Amino acid sequence: MATPELYTKGANVWVPDPEEVWVCAQLQQDYRPGDQQLLLLLSDGREVQYPVAPPVGLPPLGNPDILEGENDLTALSFLHEPAVLHNLRVRFLHYNSIYTYCGIILVALNPYEELPIYGEEVIDAYSGQDMAEMDPHIFSLAEDAYRTMIREEKNQSIIISGESGSGKTVSAKFTMRYFAVVGGAAQQTSVEEKVLASNPIMEAIGNAKTIRNDNSSRFGKYIEIGFGSKGDIIGANMRTYLLEKSRVVFQAPEERNYHIFYQLCASRDLPEMRGLKLNSAEDFQYTNQGMDINIPGVDDAMELEHTRNALTILGVQPDQQMELFRILAAVLHLGNVNIQASGRGGDRSYINGDDRSLVVFSILMGVEGSQMAHWLCHQRLVVGGEMLVKPMSGQQANEARDALAKHIYGQLFAWIVQRLNSALRAQREQPKTFIGVLDIYGFETFDRNSFEQFCINYANEKLQQQFNRHVFQLEQEEYVREELPWNRIEFSDNQPCITLIEGSLGLLDLLDEECRVPKGSDENWARKLYEQHLNQSPNFRKPRMSNSAFIVLHFADTVQYECDGFLDKNRDTIFEEPINIMRASQSELVAELFQQKPVGGSLSVSSVPNGGVRSGKRAHREHKLTVGFQFRQSLQLLMDTLNSTTPHYVRCIKPNDLKQSFLFDPKRAVQQLRACGVLETIRISAAGYPSRWTYEEFFGRYRVLFHGSSAQDELQVSCQKAIPNLIPDPEQYCFGKTKVFFRAGQVAVLEKLRAERLWLAGVLIQSWVRGWIQRRRYLQLRRSALTLQRYARGALARRLAWTLRYTWAALIIQKTYRMVMVRQLYLAIREATITIQAFARGMQTRRTYRLLLEERAAVRLQAWVRCWLTRCWFRRIRAAVVLLQCCVRRRAARRELRRLRAEARSVEKYRELNKGMEVKLMQLQLRADQQAKESASLREALHVERESHSSELEQLRSTLLKLQKQLQEKSHAAPSVTAQQEEERRRAQERAAQEIERLTQEMEALRMERDSLEKERDDLNTRLWQQEKDQEESRRQTEVHAAAAVQAELEEERRRYQGLLREFTRLEQRYDNLRDMSMLPTAERWRGHRRTDSTQSMSLEPPSPVSPSFSGPPDFSSAEEGRRISVTSPFDRRTWSTEPPLNPLMEDLGVPKDTAGKMQGEDLRHAYDAVRVANKFLERQLLAQRAEGEQEKAALMVQLQEGQARDAPASKELKDLMEQMEVQEQECCRLRRELKELKHTVTLRKILSYAGLAMSVSQEPTSPSTQLSPALTGLLECRKKDESRLMKNLITDVRAEAALSLNPGLAAQLLFLCVRQADFSRDHTRARGLCVTAAAAFKTALKKQSGDLDMTALWLKNTCVLKDLLTKHSPTQEVGGGEEVLPLQVELREQVRVLGDVCIQAYQQLLAISESRLQPIIVPAMLESETIPGLSGAVVKMVGSRKRAGSDPRPAASGEVASMAAVLRELGALHTALERQDLPAALLEQAFRQLAHLLAASALNSLLLRKDMCCWNRGLQIRYNVSLLEEWLRSRDLWTGGAASALEPLIQAAQLLQMSKKTEVDGQAIVQTCNALSSQQIVKILTQYTPQSDLEERVTLNFIRIVQGLLKGRSDGHPPQLLLDVRRVFPVTFPYLPPPPVSAEQLEIPESLKISFLRKV
Repeated sequence: MATPELYTKGANVWVPDPEEVWVCAQLQQDYRPGDQQLLLLLSDGREVQYPVAPPVGLPPLGNPDILEGENDLTALSFLHEPAVLHNLRVRFLHYNSIYTYCGIILVALNPYEELPIYGEEVIDAYSGQDMAEMDPHIFSLAEDAYRTMIREEKNQSIIISGESGSGKTVSAKFTMRYFAVVGGAAQQTSVEEKVLASNPIMEAIGNAKTIRNDNSSRFGKYIEIGFGSKGDIIGANMRTYLLEKSRVVFQAPEERNYHIFYQLCASRDLPEMRGLKLNSAEDFQYTNQGMDINIPGVDDAMELEHTRNALTILGVQPDQQMELFRILAAVLHLGNVNIQASGRGGDRSYINGDDRSLVVFSILMGVEGSQMAHWLCHQRLVVGGEMLVKPMSGQQANEARDALAKHIYGQLFAWIVQRLNSALRAQREQPKTFIGVLDIYGFETFDRNSFEQFCINYANEKLQQQFNRHVFQLEQEEYVREELPWNRIEFSDNQPCITLIEGSLGLLDLLDEECRVPKGSDENWARKLYEQHLNQSPNFRKPRMSNSAFIVLHFADTVQYECDGFLDKNRDTIFEEPINIMRASQSELVAELFQQKPVGGSLSVSSVPNGGVRSGKRAHREHKLTVGFQFRQSLQLLMDTLNSTTPHYVRCIKPNDLKQSFLFDPKRAVQQLRACGVLETIRISAAGYPSRWTYEEFFGRYRVLFHGSSAQDELQVSCQKAIPNLIPDPEQYCFGKTKVFFRAGQVAVLEKLRAERLWLAGVLIQSWVRGWIQRRRYLQLRRSALTLQRYARGALARRLAWTLRYTWAALIIQKTYRMVMVRQLYLAIREATITIQAFARGMQTRRTYRLLLEERAAVRLQAWVRCWLTRCWFRRIRAAVVLLQCCVRRRAARRELRRLRAEARSVEKYRELNKGMEVKLMQLQLRADQQAKESASLREALHVERESHSSELEQLRSTLLKLQKQLQEKSHAAPSVTAQQEEERRRAQERAAQEIERLTQEMEALRMERDSLEKERDDLNTRLWQQEKDQEESRRQTEVHAAAAVQAELEEERRRYQGLLREFTRLEQRYDNLRDMSMLPTAERWRGHRRTDSTQSMSLEPPSPVSPSFSGPPDFSSAEEGRRISVTSPFDRRTWSTEPPLNPLMEDLGVPKDTAGKMQGEDLRHAYDAVRVANKFLERQLLAQRAEGEQEKAALMVQLQEGQARDAPASKELKDLMEQMEVQEQECCRLRRELKELKHTVTLRKILSYAGLAMSVSQEPTSPSTQLSPALTGLLECRKKDESRLMKNLITDVRAEAALSLNPGLAAQLLFLCVRQADFSRDHTRARGLCVTAAAAFKTALKKQSGDLDMTALWLKNTCVLKDLLTKHSPTQEVGGGEEVLPLQVELREQVRVLGDVCIQAYQQLLAISESRLQPIIVPAMLESETIPGLSGAVVKMVGSRKRAGSDPRPAASGEVASMAAVLRELGALHTALERQDLPAALLEQAFRQLAHLLAASALNSLLLRKDMCCWNRGLQIRYNVSLLEEWLRSRDLWTGGAASALEPLIQAAQLLQMSKKTEVDGQAIVQTCNALSSQQIVKILTQYTPQSDLEERVTLNFIRIVQGLLKGRSDGHPPQLLLDVRRVFPVTFPYLPPPPVSAEQLEIPESLKISFLRKV
């Protein structure tokens, strides 16, 4: 009720309109009490006089512009019908918001368009959020119901109602989907999938196309979704109400039968469907009555596939599905059975025996066709105790056929619902709580209303009564909680209407009574209604022009019902004979359908056959249950269930009847608002205290109206003292414990007073400001005058000074100029003189220098010649001496070799050798040195022979020179030419001159042509270069785009792979959980079994070679001493390998083997064989070089002889011979270098290494993996039986404190040394097994410590290190940088891939831990926390957001309030854990990029869905919070690694909130700045922008349209989505960093690890 003081000039009011229902008008003059009319200016510019006489009263006032588009209708200042209608229209048309709160009701308008607001990212955004803080949404209501159920452990209900076509089914579907996602996140069982799979099945068999809706539900359903103790879905149950079976046999024009029939007809060509004998839907009587069998945009064949998939998910086998389809096809064929009339007047009927439809029906149903044809046209009666068979007329037979078809479909519908409930029933445990979703028909009124509309409106009457009482109860609880003195609120109770329908002798009782009368009729029932209720009940009336209809005054509207057909529909009878035929069917499913016994008082109408079965015998009482009686029972059970739960209401509104998107019809909207109870909620709220403020909000908003100063801690007392002075009437307000309550319109009064006070304060401030401005202007003018005077006087003085200065400067310039001219002339003469002298001296010096050079060159030539002669003489002498020494030493070596062979054949000698092994070994080493020296002497002999060859070559050269001189002398001795020859030569020269002249002219012409061609070539080259440059640029761009596309594809594939890996890890964890649960009773037995397996898996290890520093294993006297030196001692207890490596090499070189019995010492035998191999190898090489020298010498002799035979080409061949000699000399130098190297390899160890390498090269020259170095040390040996102990002590069972104190990657290094030792000993199976066991141990440790951030980072580091070590030593890995790496022999590519997967798992677990800690504090910290003190508290919204009734605020979480410090602390914990393990910087950048995306996506999604956050000061706060995060990332060098791009959308959203939003220039700036935001996000923020002070303005609709137009031309590639995907995971790549060499001596192994059983090798 508005006060008259508010009706002033300029105020907005609402007046009725026949077309728009309500239109806005503006007062042109103030209203005074007693005025009879108001002068109004309508929105179209017309002025009207509005009467305000008592029958009409004052028009409703309009709300302030700041409340336009409010989320909650009850938050409006003025609560009335036009305000509600206008607010819904603005939100629907201007903001494209289809959801609006109205107290506890969620009003949903059908947009008739697919909106992108139901994705998983939207579910994530609403999950866990408070309902009052988020935008209205069906997910918000579902979240409130779910959280209330978890918090209070009380059952919930969501009641969805509305007209046909208003979107009830879609709302219910999305509600169930939300529960499936939120309730299934814990266990991920198949129950959620089954719950969602029930939707397509029920839509197929229970939905149909109507005039108002293409997918209208023709039944009511109530689905109870059961939840376990952890909040996960464990089962569901469905109840159905009042299936419209009449649609099976009849459809109105432009309507269809149930979808399943058209789906079957569309899939008739499938192989499995051919047996159904189906045709097009136009060929069946039951599907062609609507004349429209298609729905635009719907593929019936594809919908059938969805239905079959859903049936499969729910456990219906394919054979049972085909049974269902056969029954449905039989119903269609039954409708085509031709019943012909016969007899007089058509009182008989018959069916031809060869009727195709009847034959197909009989085959599909498995019944006798002749019996069915007979009993469809006859009925059995009992007359006088005798059974009579009476024929039926054609009309009666058609009705009996249609009744049978409806009964078959009803029974099949009930069977499907029963199967669904069986599949959805909880298997593990009984549900602790449940949430019921009621999708029921809304209030209906048509031109002709029958029994179905009567039952529907009766159900809505019951629901409206429950709703009214619930709303009143919530209001009462609010008043009681605030301890208000309140009076009972009067509301329209529809109990009289309900009593009229269901009370004693009510409409349903009279209808059932008339149905029990043998000859009851609709007319008799109508007369009884008139006699019983006319003029007796205020809700019952009789039409004036009809005696077969009645009128009921429902809460929503007055409806006239036609009595015709009420009794038949209430009875829903069918004859017993066709039912008996069905019971005898050969089909098991058909027989099962008709063997069901209807039970009275069933829970669901669809679970029993509606109506009775008429027969000749007296039927049992349970067959007499009528449809109305059953519906009343099921409705009462539903109401009892709803009353025992906490209800949540969704009212679906149909905005227009044309099914056009975003078209608002105010007439239809108001009609539905009145019918669904929204306006009743508004009226109940307005009857009490609709405006509610906390004392803090009221004080912050209206503090300017208080007199004097008020302390912050005495807000309640200050408010209680100030409000009586502002509102004199104490009935208009009331004080509660925490809030102050106002009646409707009082907030507007306070706003008016506040505006007046602010206006007066503004005038006072303006007066003071204007005076200050004028005084400031005067002082400025005075200072300016003084400044001008000072500057003028200064200018005159400076002008005089400049004149004097210019005169003096002119004199100085003249003097200086003259001096400069004379000095320049002097300098020119001096420079010329110096230049002449320099040239003369230089020429003289160069002449002297040339003479010196010539003299020095002559001296150097002489020195070289003398040196060469002396060197040649010395080489000849040295070669002869070396050859002589080689012969003598070779003779001595052969003599010593024969002696050694004789000693080797002596057994006694070997026995003596065995006594002093070390002494003999040293002797053998000395002998080996001696043999090496002899080998060197042989090399020297070879060199002497080379020198002799060179001397002979020199002799040959001298001989060749002599021959050349003789040839020249012969040529000089030739006779001179004659005179005739001289004349011929002269003529030839003349001809040559002429020819040269001609050629010169031609050359000139060619030169000119060449110049022109070169010029043309240059032009072509320039153009070609330009084209090549363009092509190169185009190719480069193409390559860049292609590379970007390939990189994006690679990232997508990597993301998919890592997603599959994450899913695999989740499934593996689920499998482990299920296995543990199933194995719990026998856990001890399984543990013993696993221990036995690990023990039995041990195998003996083959011995591997050891370092040659020890000739045998050391002898340890006790096990304790062996244990002490196992890890820290340099000794080794393993022996040599039994395979001698020199045997293949000895066979290749032809060295004879000695028998094993002749040499007992293995070391001595190896040494002796190595010496023999080395000698034989050197001897063979020397012989080969000597043979090669002899061949070259012979070849040179042959070439020399040929050179002497030829005269002209001799010099060229001689040059070739000299080149070949140089090559041979180089080869000799190479051999000399090899001999020098061999001198350093004579020791025993070098000989063995050389022999082993030579053997491997000769056997496998292409396999680098087999080149082993016996000298490899620093490894660790782990026996097979100790592998499990190693994994337990090192990984799985290690304590966190001990593990974190180790060096990063120590466990991986120890494991690698064990793997390397197994590989070195050629035990490839054990090497692979260690890698696999290590990967499994890492996985176990990750699962065991899934919540520990530091330990997860530790195992990530160790896994990466082990993977990099194996990669570095892989046989296929190329090692750069000159580092020598001995590769592994075994190929471990698959094990490296498994370790890579473990790395990804550890990385994902690391992020999951951080995300779980960050998720609850992101929105409070980044959006709600006030890091800038006092910024948000400076202003308060004009009307405080009114908390939804019944939705108690959630208790605040204990602990620290979420802030940016908490976010940075969590990020710091992750950074510290990663830095402690020395992980690569690239990995840190990827991790924080992922977390930055989580922060930005969560905050931006919440910002887009919260209207209270879209304001200027909140944008400033968000930008400041992001700047703190940015500074933190920059300080740790993480900003450029992708975190900047991840945070960019949130930064731009904050900037958008702060930017100006008025002109087109502002729009262009917004479009250019917000390039990281999509068009939908920009428009959403602009529409959500809500000013929180009088200094701000709401964004106009025109500006939003301008921005939308500018955004259409922007091709930014953003996907058309509103919210960011919070679950998006960026693929991770682990950089390969070659680790340093690892050795056991370098590692510090603490005793706490207890791995002393490892042995160093």
